[in-house]
Amino acid sequence: MVKMLSGVWPLLLGIVLIMLGNGMHFTLIGVRGGIEGFSATELAIITSGYFVGFLSGARFSPVLIKRVGHVRVFAALGSFMSAGLIAFPLISEPWAWTLLRILIGFCMSGIYVTAESWLNYAATNENRGKILSAYMIAQTVGIIGAQGLLTLGDAATSALFIGASILVSVSFAPILLSVTPAPSVEVARPMNLRNLFSASPLGTVGIFLLGSVYATQSGMGAVFGAQIGLTTAQIALFVAMLFAGALVLQYPIGWLSDRMDRRKLILLASVLGAASCSIGWLSEGNINALMLAAFLAGGVTTPLYALFLAYTNDALSAEDMPAASGGLVFTFGLGAISGPLVTGWAMQTAGPFAFWPVIGITFGVIAIYALYRMTQRASIPLEETESYLGVTPTSSPVAVEAAGVWAAEHAEAEREAEAEAEAEAEAEAEAEAEAEAEKR
Repeated sequence: MVKMLSGVWPLLLGIVLIMLGNGMHFTLIGVRGGIEGFSATELAIITSGYFVGFLSGARFSPVLIKRVGHVRVFAALGSFMSAGLIAFPLISEPWAWTLLRILIGFCMSGIYVTAESWLNYAATNENRGKILSAYMIAQTVGIIGAQGLLTLGDAATSALFIGASILVSVSFAPILLSVTPAPSVEVARPMNLRNLFSASPLGTVGIFLLGSVYATQSGMGAVFGAQIGLTTAQIALFVAMLFAGALVLQYPIGWLSDRMDRRKLILLASVLGAASCSIGWLSEGNINALMLAAFLAGGVTTPLYALFLAYTNDALSAEDMPAASGGLVFTFGLGAISGPLVTGWAMQTAGPFAFWPVIGITFGVIAIYALYRMTQRASIPLEETESYLGVTPTSSPVAVEAAGVWAAEHAEAEREAEAEAEAEAEAEAEAEAEAEAEKR
């Protein structure tokens, strides 16, 4: 493990720092937006703006990198993002914040594409799974840590925005000063939605709905907290619990994923998510109940993302996986754009606690559709499924493709190892039978 991390630790450190800055700004938007008097609908549009930019960045960043190179794109996007974070308190208007969020989303997507390309280049077939897992953990730890930093300043001032900008600016130093090889970026053209749906209806519909859930949790969670009167520290803890749940539940859900029908696991995880939303809705503002609901709802969201990717890959050939990965990322992005808009309208119409029914109903639709799909197709035998790898929803198509390749290779290696073990066992049994026959 130490040898593996020795070559990629600057990248992982940089990612943690980037996520500290980006995670701070995500929650800060909701808190500061409440102070500025923005409505739930206005904050929903601002939230969706980030995912509009993120989706655009995933499409155009590889083109920019091929044209001018990794280092220039990385440095330019970092500069624009840092400037965008400082600009928020300067122009307190919803339209300006929406434009800034589109810019930051575009920059973050390009930063992910660049960093993940370097990370994938540094990995080998033997350690790719471990490196990708370390990368996903670094992302989640950075987001959780960012919530703690929010308690160190006053959201009504510019201090926290400046702090987020500084973290993003500093994050590029360990990466740019340590990473020398510039790998080529090869992102497959996304599979069109019709072909993707034909290959995996549940994967396509499920990941669209999950995009709605994830964007609502990460973008509107702070808005919900601010509107029901939570303090900044309580809002930060609430958002941290969403991602802490993902960190804790990722492994057990991943372990189960390789040992049971993934559609049943998707059904169970979605039911748990819907039940947790019921807890939040009925909590009447009780802080302990809200934290439990956030932990469970967030805890199943990220693993469900990886589950949908793994389930879709099960139905595809290795040649189709890269294109399908791009299609799934695009589909997830469409859901992420629409989710906050629906939730913002609901919160504006029915009050802040409508946050929970919207997410809960979405989880319920995923569960019902999974149950329906179980009646339409036979389950794939466990020995023919691909391995599970905990990919986070913030990953670009580069990491998703790399995870798909690793999953296919790892599953194939396991199947070969099992076949060899069976052959050896049969050979030993035959040798023992021959020995017994000679004794007689």
